[in-house]
Amino acid sequence: MDNNTQLRKLGLFDAKVPRYTSYPPATKFSNDVTSERFASWIQGLPEAARISAYIHVPFCRRLCWFCACRTQGVRSDEPIIAYLASLKQEITNLSALLPKGVKLARLHWGGGTPTLLTPAQMTDLASHLQTVLPLDENYEFSVEIDPNEIDDARLDALVAAGMNRASIGVQDFHSEIQNTIGRLQTYDVTKAAVDAIRARGITSLNADILFGLPHQDAKRIAETVQMLLSLSPDRVALYGYAHVPWMSKRQSMIPTDALPTPEERLALFDVARELFMWDGYQEIGIDHFARPNDSLGRAAREGRLRRNFQGYTDDTCDTLIGLGASAISRFPQGYAQNASSTAEYQKAVRAGALATGRGHVFKGQDRLRSRLIEAIMCDFQIDRAEILGNFEIAPASLEALLQSTARQFPNMVSVTQSGFFIHPEGRPLTRMIARAFDAYEMRSEGHSSAI
Repeated sequence: MDNNTQLRKLGLFDAKVPRYTSYPPATKFSNDVTSERFASWIQGLPEAARISAYIHVPFCRRLCWFCACRTQGVRSDEPIIAYLASLKQEITNLSALLPKGVKLARLHWGGGTPTLLTPAQMTDLASHLQTVLPLDENYEFSVEIDPNEIDDARLDALVAAGMNRASIGVQDFHSEIQNTIGRLQTYDVTKAAVDAIRARGITSLNADILFGLPHQDAKRIAETVQMLLSLSPDRVALYGYAHVPWMSKRQSMIPTDALPTPEERLALFDVARELFMWDGYQEIGIDHFARPNDSLGRAAREGRLRRNFQGYTDDTCDTLIGLGASAISRFPQGYAQNASSTAEYQKAVRAGALATGRGHVFKGQDRLRSRLIEAIMCDFQIDRAEILGNFEIAPASLEALLQSTARQFPNMVSVTQSGFFIHPEGRPLTRMIARAFDAYEMRSEGHSSAI
């Protein structure tokens, strides 16, 4: 039996499972986290704590049809100006709750398109935030950059504000695919953005591409990867396109009959993976690649890799504060998500309140299962000694859990004295294996293809 036949038998090509950028997934958040509870978590931070922050800018000049992020199109600057005023007010509201000396170890601007802000707006937002949350000495400040929506003045403003890592979206360079997904971006435009970023001393550059796009085949994805490799990004995220038109209505613009089958998706991933590996990149988890000297590559080799809402990271901060509509915060006690509607978010913030809309308080075995799933997603293995040493679970109970999961994936995983391991040929099943450690019920239609 060849490996694809075995994967098919285990259900890979039919399954829909979470991406596990959090546990429990955001689909399980509820209204048990109020703004009062969120405020108590902020006030409970240790003095001089090092934390992370995420700023969500939900606007785009044009909406790409493939995107399932919480974004909205804008034709004028008025909504952006109003939103930035609310962001600054949210930061001010936060300042009244933060203990003394808290600093930012990590800062990420995402969206949407954060680079549609003017240079003055970028400078003003960064200054306002850093007045409340100054950057730590060894900080990382990353920004998602749209090559179609950037220029020298905006790059200069970002660098002056402290940006030291950039992320660019590529998706695919083939014109037919770009037209089908509503994202027109030439190689020349992308290269010009990369050259401008590098010219300003930014030594850490991430690029995102997608497999599983309409009209994508082995030849086309190979060409895209080779073109991307000519730009020499330090990290690459090779995400599977999630076709979820019931969640993102704009995806109904994409013809489903042009999408590759699950088996073809796996083949597309393998083509791209082999090219990255051939060019010297280190494989990181299920969908990232990094140069060996990149900090993400070092973290993976040293067992420090983590997973959060941006994917794989070497961020070890216990707390992440999300700012902006729909932004999610993570604390040792649980998750808090701002109201998703821009109007509801702004109304709450302008009233001087936190904009918490929903969240999740950790309870029961949440922390244990979160770590089991993160270990699977990051390292393809579970260290028995680590789990027994850090969580309240009896050795017999852990053994039963590991054995139960192993029985669901024969020949693809092993349980040993050291712990639990996914064999290389079983790695396409990683999200399904992680699902086996998930104690929450799940509606499959709420999630994307397992491959």
